[in-house]
Amino acid sequence: MNTAVESTMRKRNLRTIGLLAGIFFLPLALSFYMYYGAGWRPAASTAHGELYSPARPIPMADLRTAKGEIAPPNLLTEKWALVYVGDGVCDKACESALYFMRQTRLSLNNEMTRVSRVFLATAHCCNSALLEREHPGLIALDASGPEATEMIATFPQTDRAQSLFVVDPLGNLVMRYDTRDSPKGLLDDLKKLLKLSHIG
Repeated sequence: MNTAVESTMRKRNLRTIGLLAGIFFLPLALSFYMYYGAGWRPAASTAHGELYSPARPIPMADLRTAKGEIAPPNLLTEKWALVYVGDGVCDKACESALYFMRQTRLSLNNEMTRVSRVFLATAHCCNSALLEREHPGLIALDASGPEATEMIATFPQTDRAQSLFVVDPLGNLVMRYDTRDSPKGLLDDLKKLLKLSHIG
């Protein structure tokens, strides 16, 4: 085989290798450019609620129930918790949020025992007749005193009356959900959290 033929074949082989390398490296280079150069980022989460990143540790407080009983020490630990923060008189927004909370937990079926429901009453604790009749199993606590100030301050005030908060089994505030949105969103988020969680 003469030198001219060898040179032609070598060039053809190099072009083939270059083409294959381009097919492999071009998408990689494009993705690097899009991510680092153009500032594009893929959606960080498919959550329906508002995620708090980093999660916010909730300082515990010595709270009592409407009947004067001391709250359990593991109130916001060991299980996932849905928390509502509001006036203990429980107006329409409160009733709607507590109903939303109850039905979402029930919809978890076999997983619902991994989720507790907590009502932190910031005043007038509590409308016991309503809570006992409509929401058995709900932990309603008097959070109106100075000992609860730091704890309550962890929960954002914006749209608080229309908010349910999700607390993880380590006692961290991780998500807010607007009760004016579809209940299916919160249910989907909880199912994902429970599936991924090895605690609680």
